Order: sequence, then C-alpha cells, then structure tokens
Amino acid sequence: MRNSTQQPAESSMPLNPGQPVPRPGQRRKPMTDAKPQNDKASKARKILFSILIVVLIVGILVVAGIFIAKLIESKYYFCKNSVKFIPLDKACDGVSDCSGGEDERHCLSSFTANTTFPVRLISDQRVLQVYSPDSGWRTVCNDDWSEKHTQTACTQLGYTNSPTSSKVEVSALPSPLKTGPFAAVRTGSASTPVHQATIDRSVCSTGSVVSLMCSDCGDVESKDRIVGGVDDFIENWPWQVSLQEQDSHVCGGSLVSPRWVVTAAHCFPNNKRIPSRWKVMSGETHMTTLGGSSVDRIIINGEYDSSFNYDVAMMRLRSPITVGDKRKPACLPPKDLSLPNKAPVVVTGWGLLKENGKAATTLQKVNIEIIDRSTCSRPAVYGSSITQRMICAGNLKGGVDACQGDSGGPLVYFSSSRWNLVGVVSWGVGCAQESKPGVYSNVDEMLNWIYTVMEKNQ
Repeated sequence: MRNSTQQPAESSMPLNPGQPVPRPGQRRKPMTDAKPQNDKASKARKILFSILIVVLIVGILVVAGIFIAKLIESKYYFCKNSVKFIPLDKACDGVSDCSGGEDERHCLSSFTANTTFPVRLISDQRVLQVYSPDSGWRTVCNDDWSEKHTQTACTQLGYTNSPTSSKVEVSALPSPLKTGPFAAVRTGSASTPVHQATIDRSVCSTGSVVSLMCSDCGDVESKDRIVGGVDDFIENWPWQVSLQEQDSHVCGGSLVSPRWVVTAAHCFPNNKRIPSRWKVMSGETHMTTLGGSSVDRIIINGEYDSSFNYDVAMMRLRSPITVGDKRKPACLPPKDLSLPNKAPVVVTGWGLLKENGKAATTLQKVNIEIIDRSTCSRPAVYGSSITQRMICAGNLKGGVDACQGDSGGPLVYFSSSRWNLVGVVSWGVGCAQESKPGVYSNVDEMLNWIYTVMEKNQ
C-alpha cells in the first residue's frame, strides 16, 4: 500500500464570507471621512484665528474711535444743527457761533435770589415758619394742622419722603420765638401753599407750634468704620457725589434731593460751563468714571465773586437718582441751627491726601471741629477775608483738612438724629497748615437761595 499526501484544494472563498472581497481595480470604500481628522482641526483653527483677527481689528478701531472722539470733545463743541465744530472756548461765551444759538442755549446760568423764600424751618427743633411782606416771619401754630398740610409744606421745601409733623410747646421754644408772632392755617386750606394758607395769630390756642421732618434725609444706619484711619464707605455718607467733566473728577458735591446737588461756584470756571459735558457719580466708595447721572442744568449764585463770597452752585440731574443705602440726600439744615465753637463736624471727599500729593481713590473722611468766626478772623489766621457767608472748620494746629479735589463737597453736622449739610468746601491756604483751617460756604446763609433755585427750576 502506497502512502500519499493529499493536498487540499485551493479555495476561492473569503475568510470572512460576510465581507465582499474587492475586485482588482475596485477601491475599497473608506470606513472614515475622506479627509483626515487633523485636516478638520487645522481648518477650524484657521477660522478661529481669522475671527480673532477681525475682533482684534474691530476692537482697535473702536478704541481708536473713542480716543479720537474724546480728543475732539476736549477741544471742540459740535453744533448738531449746522453740523460743524467750533473751538470749545467759543461755546457758552455769550456769542452765538452755531445756527440758532445752539452753543448758548444750554449753558451754566447765574441766579440771584431777590425775594424771600416764604417757608422755612428754624432751630434744631425744626419749627415751621412762613413769611409775608407785611408780617415778616411767623411761627405756625399747631391749631387745625393736618397731615395734608404737612405734605403741602414739605413739598414746598423740596425733598419729601414720608413726611411727619409733631408739636412743640411754645414754652419750650428758644427765647426769641416764644413771644411770636404766630400764624395758623385756615380751615379747608390743606392743598394751598402753606404761606398763603395762614392768618396771623397773637397766640396759639393749642399752646403749641408745628415741627416738620419732611424726609429720610441725613439718616444712615451705623456701620463699622476703620479705627484710626481715614478710609470710609459711601453707605456712611450717601449724599457724597463726584462731579466729573469729561470723565475726570473735578469737585465733590452733596445730594440734597433725588435730583439736586449742592456744590461750589468756583468749580465752574469759564471753560467748564457746558452742562452736557458733566456727569454726577453717586453711590460709589471707590473713585470711578463708569456710569453716572447726566446733568441738564448748572446754576451758580449770582453774587459769587473772586473772593469766594457766596461760593455756592447747584446741579440738576436729568433724571432723579433712586434713593437707597448708598444714595440718600443730606438734610438742608434748619435756619439758625447755631453751631457752637468746637462743634464736631465731618468733611468727606476724594481730594488730595496731602498738599501737592496724590488724589484719593477711596472715599476719605475726617473729623474736625468748628472754629468760631472771631478766631478765624484774627490777622494771624484769615483776617477780614472771612465774611458772614463763610464758616471755618479744622484744627488751628494743622494736620487735618480738606484739600484740592474736595471743593464743593459736604461739611455735615449731626443734630436731631440727622446729618445736616452746614458747609460746602470752598477755600483755604494750602492743606492742613498751621493757623490756616479750611473755609466753607455757610449753608445757613444760602438757604433762601437754595430753596428758591429748586422751586423755580422744578
């Protein structure tokens, strides 16, 4: 028997019968996309890079445009009607350079109060008085007084928010007020301006007079403060604002209503008298130029002169601010608040930290005290430069004071559980020098002007 090896027959069957075998010349369909993954990523990177380049170019153009616009605005005034630029110093100069006098239409104005504002509060008891040319000032009796009378009287005095009235016994009034003259409201006169709603009385039948608290002005909650330091928080001094022209801090100011700011007249020299170029920054502890309220009117006291007499001005905001913890008016003080010598007062602001030094970036406050007029008028201090429209505060030994950049800001005094605006930062020799304290505009002497401005420019 012959041994033999049987060779297996060659098979044309594929190893995996489920997968067709490609014929010669036929291309196998790829299992992935035709283009490799790294090609897709490369294309995506190119698109992203192109977008970034476009964004960068647009950003550069926008920044350049803003810079150029700011540069032009710092030198020129744009006449919208006639579509032309004029040099900035030709705007608000009393001569019309734009068609229709556009460049002179909305400018700083000067106002002198030639009449007596007929309603006021007097003494730290905030007693209501009304005025008539025939009878002069009269204290209003509590006789027939109503809540509606309270609302009407407080509306005349400006800022009104949840106004309240109380009665003060005539026997408890300061001596000059105890003997009158007095006035009482007529029946059915609750909606009539209070000075027109009263008739003369020799005595008050109730034996008491009206005291008003018209708003929550000057009321702040106690906050922790930095012991021994000068930094502070806007919540403690929410009436403090920064007045900025072309995004630069120029002066301080004080909210006295949601729409009105009291500041200094000297903050507005001839080249800074266009309201539209100003804004008011409020509610900020740290100095910033972002945001802010637009200004539609600037009014300086018509009696202001180069000796800083009557150094007061007012700014009207285009829209009222929203009152809250960081934004709240200071109280305008009652007439004859009578600050005693060495009365404790506070001045705040973002001015220079020292003479010829750097400006503060965080709100500063310093506790100082009133210096009586006789002392401040000594030849070694300021002599005859001190007028009735000024008060002095600081320390004759130096070391504490307001400084450049604080101008127009508040000097406040705590009385009757409220912070009262008693002074406006005005002038001084240097900063914190010995025998050269700060000089402030005396708000008590400016009340008639302030109330009249607010009434005539509602």
